[in-house]
Amino acid sequence: MKFNVGGVDRTLRVLGGLTLMGLAALDVIGPWGWIGVIPLATGAMGFCPLYRLVGLNTCPMRKA
Repeated sequence: MKFNVGGVDRTLRVLGGLTLMGLAALDVIGPWGWIGVIPLATGAMGFCPLYRLVGLNTCPMRKA
């Protein structure tokens, strides 16, 4: 599995996921907020299956 989620993208995913989950835990937005687990997991792993399907890659190229 290659990384396809870059630094800024990863940060936004983790923060967005935590925000959604926090709001759901506080019953502000209801149970659908637990969908924040998905961006949290993809941000933590650095891999997004949807990005792979559509051919996106926000991870910068590493120099050899």
